[in-house]
Amino acid sequence: MRQSIGYAGVRLAAVLVLAGYGWTVWHATHGAADPVWTAIKRKGALRVGTDPGFQPFAQEQADHWQGYDVDLTTEIARRLQLRPEFVPVGYDALYDKLAAGDVDLLAAALPLAPEQGWRARFTSAYLDAGQVLVVPSTSPLTGEDHLAGRQVGAALGSDGDTLLRRIVRTQPTLHARFDWELPAGALAALEHGELDAVITDSVSALALVERNHQFKIVRGLTFEPYVMAMPLAAYQLQGGVNHILDQLRHEGFFDRLNAKWFGGQASTG
Repeated sequence: MRQSIGYAGVRLAAVLVLAGYGWTVWHATHGAADPVWTAIKRKGALRVGTDPGFQPFAQEQADHWQGYDVDLTTEIARRLQLRPEFVPVGYDALYDKLAAGDVDLLAAALPLAPEQGWRARFTSAYLDAGQVLVVPSTSPLTGEDHLAGRQVGAALGSDGDTLLRRIVRTQPTLHARFDWELPAGALAALEHGELDAVITDSVSALALVERNHQFKIVRGLTFEPYVMAMPLAAYQLQGGVNHILDQLRHEGFFDRLNAKWFGGQASTG
């Protein structure tokens, strides 16, 4: 089940990142080898575990893979002078497969998971999948502070639900609706003119605005980073991937990737 980490999780994640950095420095200083990186170099391949059921991040075709995470990890593997090998893994089994040594890297629209820090380490964020406010392109709304008297929807039980209920407490004339189990239902209601705005995750929102240019994202409301994960011992792999992610940001790679898969409106980490 895909869930966001929330603000407490972000703070805990920062602690884990600092701890992981210290662990990396200690091992580098003492000359300890990264067994994961050693095995990867010996094989000449980077085994990437990904969930083929979550588009547009990964999709397995008859003879190839495609998607946002596929393009990203293919480029990472190329710069590491490795051959990418994509391994289909159900979302709920990703960390188990990583711990079992069946994959070297997880790239599956993966939220930062501090609770997995005992067996995994993480890259820097490469995409912000936080909650956003979606409105018709002709709407005068510019943010969550001016929703009084408006019909605003969110999927029941989603992070957008939690955020919308918090906003209602400060704007009691806002008409909040939670009639849908999935973000797609709330966004469909917006398309049909039943709502003035929807609060949802940026991935769902981007899928709408790319398909229907009569809608726009007016503001990001939360930060929910997507990261890649690797075994806890893989400090050299982590360092190499993070270095490449920095290069890709500076080279405009993510601008091109976002334009290809999200119409250019996504926010990188």
